[in-house]
This record gives sequence, structure tokens and C-alpha cells, in this order.
Amino acid sequence: MAYASDIRSTATGQSRIGAIFGDIAARFARYSMYRKTLNELATLSSRELNDMGLCRSQIRSVAYEHAYDNQK
Repeated sequence: MAYASDIRSTATGQSRIGAIFGDIAARFARYSMYRKTLNELATLSSRELNDMGLCRSQIRSVAYEHAYDNQK
């Protein structure tokens, strides 16, 4: 019994490379947003953080949620 296979790729090499660089740029932008948020929250005093309903131990998780939970 013989089988025929016709595999076609819809993406060209250039579009795959473009997608890779686009993904890298998006990851860098999210990481930059995380670092910026982290640094801004770290400069606040404990009293200012308390006014926002945060404590110093929550800074990393809040910065992470801000940067990475908004990926849509």
C-alpha cells in the first residue's frame, strides 16, 4: 500500500524569524515593565505602601502581576 504526503509550511523563514524577534521584544518589554514597577514601589516609604494596602513583602508579587498578568 502506498501513501502520499504533501507537507506545506505556511510560514516562510523570514516570518518565523520576525516572530522570534517579536517574541523577544515582547518579553523584554514585559520584563522592563516589571523592573520599572518594582523600582518605583521600592522607593516608597512603608507608610505610603501601607496607604495603598501593601506591605514591603508584597512588592515583587504586585510588580509581577502588573507586568505579566496583562499579556493579552
